Amino acid sequence: MRRIIRRARIIIIAVLVVILIAYIYMDFNLKPVILSMAEAKARVMGVEAINNAAYEIMREFSPLTYDALITIIQDNDGRVAMLQADTMRMNEIGTRTALLAQRNLDALAATGMRIPLGAATGSKLLAGRGPAITVNLVPMGSVSTEFVSEFTQAGINQTRHRIYLKIKASVRMVIPTASNVSEVSAYVQIAESIIVGQVPNTFADIQPDNVLDLLPGS
Repeated sequence: MRRIIRRARIIIIAVLVVILIAYIYMDFNLKPVILSMAEAKARVMGVEAINNAAYEIMREFSPLTYDALITIIQDNDGRVAMLQADTMRMNEIGTRTALLAQRNLDALAATGMRIPLGAATGSKLLAGRGPAITVNLVPMGSVSTEFVSEFTQAGINQTRHRIYLKIKASVRMVIPTASNVSEVSAYVQIAESIIVGQVPNTFADIQPDNVLDLLPGS
């Protein structure tokens, strides 16, 4: 009887040791992989939620033309003297987009995401198999929006002016033993126009990398 009890104790201890080793292995080796996979998936889902909010607001303001946002003011010689932005309309677009994007991210956080444990091992054979680990998404802070202007050369005496809405948010991914924060951002083009002016005496090649932010952020 004592031998049976000893064997049972040895078996129980051995099982506990195996479980402890497996837990340590998962905690130190699989945790970074799981967080990395969760971050990649959260970025895709977050950008989709943000873009959906931007496009829905754009449809509400449709037709959202360049002239509805920017007024081109010319001098007495017909040359472009100033670009005047409709700040009230642009602030309204930015604010409503931020609120809708926040709601979309909150809905995304309520569902969370599940990552199969087999996928975290990196094995193609085990990909998509095994118990799933639940990753909770927690939006951090509020969504921020900012209007950005881009001026690029479109030909002699022509400048292409694009207006983008930059949307940023932070999402925390939480698993039972760790957490990580990921930044999610998207650029959505709002309007575009070709500005034509008087041909200058000298022509300078302005590279597209030169971005001038003339428009106020919301």
